[in-house]
Parts: sequence; structure tokens; C-alpha cells
Amino acid sequence: MTGKELLKKAKDGKTIYGTAILSTSPNWPTVVKGTGIDFVFLDTEHIPIDRTTLSEMCHIYDALGLPPIVRIPSPDPFEACKALDGGAVGIIGPYIESAEQVRALVGATKLRPLKGERLHAVLENREALEGKLKEYLENRNADNILIINIESVPAMKNLDEILAVSGLDAVIIGPHDLSCSMGLPEQYHNPDFEAALQSIVTKVRAKGLAVGVHFSETPALQVRWAKAGVNIIMHSSDIAIFSQALQRDIAEIRRALGEEGFETMKRLHI
Repeated sequence: MTGKELLKKAKDGKTIYGTAILSTSPNWPTVVKGTGIDFVFLDTEHIPIDRTTLSEMCHIYDALGLPPIVRIPSPDPFEACKALDGGAVGIIGPYIESAEQVRALVGATKLRPLKGERLHAVLENREALEGKLKEYLENRNADNILIINIESVPAMKNLDEILAVSGLDAVIIGPHDLSCSMGLPEQYHNPDFEAALQSIVTKVRAKGLAVGVHFSETPALQVRWAKAGVNIIMHSSDIAIFSQALQRDIAEIRRALGEEGFETMKRLHI
């Protein structure tokens, strides 16, 4: 699947599926491909991945038909350009709180390689793109996807202005940061938090944009919000799923063997 195909599927209201990938192992991409997801989320905001490694990961996943969506360290258009130059298909701008931040990222993702005064003139509607240049930029950037994180109270207050920016494709809600900004840390089932999420989802979908929430809890939580209008299922991460599955399996082994039997196995290196 190309970025353009992924974007069309999401904008048509269909559900797309992805997960966060932290492992940089070259053995990992084919395993991820076999899960049946549509895209991968590579996070450089919180995960220490250097530019060369990120580029290698992007090219491998893209070649496998899994568009790599990269969250950049900050909502900086230069960071967006670096990720796209390295092979990213989509960009996620973290902790967006203003329309100005979105416009800057639109310039980096939808109007490349325009820069400087010419770019600012277009973004500020002081100049219109016409003719061959307009066609060239549309074709060159057709696969580029722009997603933003909405994850704070100020972002919610400015949401109407943020969503009015032309060139934005989708919103991913950051539940952890949003819950903290609301003074409800990790209270994902709190009625006030759920009301806030529903308000964001409703506004985003009303604008014809795709929307998702990045949860690492049980699939039931994803299903609950999919039924409420979410159509980007960005579920958990490789490391979280590994940890949860191993804890579950070890607990099952302990129950089956009893603690004494488990300790005997460890001593015998079984």
C-alpha cells in the first residue's frame, strides 16, 4: 500500500490499522508484515533512533507495503523534511496547540521543496500556486501524509482553528498527555476524559478527516472508540505487546507448576 492509497482509505472513512514499532532489528519488518496491519508508526519523539537507522527502517517498511508514519521530535518543519527525506511517508507533529504550527507542517509536507519567502507567501495566502508549479508540487507530494497529535487542553480549545488548516489529513489523540493536561492522569475511563475524546473525534470526523487514539490497553478499548467514530486504529507497540504477552505466559506457567516447581526449573536452566 502506498501513502496515497492509505490516505484515501482513511479519508473514505474506512478503518486502517497500525502499531508502534520500537525494534530496529532487520528481522522484525517481515514479522510485522505478517500481522496484517496497514502501516507502522515510528516514534522519534520518545525513542532514541538516529537518522540513518530511521531511514533504513522507513525504506524497508515502505518496500514491504507498510507506509512508515514518523512522529518527529517536535512540531518543527525542518524535522518533518528530514524524516521525509529519509523515506517517511507520513509525518506526525507532536503536541500541536495552534493553527500556525499546522500551517508550518503543511509547508514541509505538502509544498516541498518550496522554502523561504515564497513558501511563507503561499502559506499566508499572499500568493496562489498556479500552472506547472501547482501540478508539480501536488504530484511530488501526493504520497505525503500529515497527521497531528492533539493531546492538551489548549489544543482542544483551539481545535476549530487547527482543523480549518488546509492540507491536514488526520488527527491522532494522545491519551496519556491529554489525560495529564486535564488533571486526570491515565484515567482513560473517566467520564470527563471520555467526553473530551468524543468531542475531538466528532469535530475531526465532521471535517472529513481521519482520527485515531493511540492506546496500549486491551483491544476492547480500541473497539469502544472505533464504534464512537475512530477510524485509525493505532494499537499499542511491539515492546508493550511483548511485555504483556510474556507476563501473561509466565503467570500461566507459575500457576501450572506452582512456585516451587517454577524455581526448580530455573535452577535446572530449563
